[in-house]
Amino acid sequence: MSGRLVPGPDTAPHPAYEQLRPVTEAASVVLADNPSPMTLDGTNTWILRAPGQPGCVVVDPGPEDTVHLDRLAACGPVELVVLTHRHLDHTEAARTFAERVGAPVRALDPELSLGAEGLGAGERLAVAGLDLRVLVTPGHTDDSLCLVVDDDGSVLTGDTVLGRGTTVLGDYDGALTDYLASLRGLAELPPGTTLLPGHGPDLPDAGDTARYYLRHREERLDQVRAALRELGPAPSPRQVVEIVYADVDRSLWPAADQSVAAQLAHLGRVDS
Repeated sequence: MSGRLVPGPDTAPHPAYEQLRPVTEAASVVLADNPSPMTLDGTNTWILRAPGQPGCVVVDPGPEDTVHLDRLAACGPVELVVLTHRHLDHTEAARTFAERVGAPVRALDPELSLGAEGLGAGERLAVAGLDLRVLVTPGHTDDSLCLVVDDDGSVLTGDTVLGRGTTVLGDYDGALTDYLASLRGLAELPPGTTLLPGHGPDLPDAGDTARYYLRHREERLDQVRAALRELGPAPSPRQVVEIVYADVDRSLWPAADQSVAAQLAHLGRVDS
């Protein structure tokens, strides 16, 4: 299996809430109806299975929404539930859904796992006729992972890389330093690896997208350095946001505060 499916007359456009939309030979998506400034169109729940296989893997079951969970259950039987990270727009329904379909839940954080051990870096999962490979990609959170579908030439990125815009960084020490390393790892994926994000549309080349993210982050860091020359060595994150993110909707400034805090911490490491 390789490459993307050519959309046909029965392929629903994106966004199409609570419809199963094929994307690659192994991956389809069901978009939860939970749009917001932080979730974009909503949370993408991914359904993975090799062609001809009855069982599937459900990645990020999303919110506690009966219509959404009914649609996911109809894709079964479900062999495994995987979580890309801890945020509730991805995990809120994990326990309810796993108990309903009788499947274990696995995540990088063992506290999120149910009926199975936590996942590890480089671990391979042979499930639903597929060979899935775990990439540990901290930055958005310290428990973020990506899932490479080697059979299919695709990668599920959760919130590490989005289908539109850029992601918010975690509020832990070293988040940006970790995130840049995660992006460098994704940038090394083979050309044409389809990017299957937790929010927004799928994209044709994960490596290209990761390299764009790296350029964007370096540009932001240069802007923060310039702001520090204007503000002095110890401004608050909000003071920097008012300069660097002046063109961003103010409703998103609290998230920008978090990213700037991570940028300042990173610069304290690399520029000191």
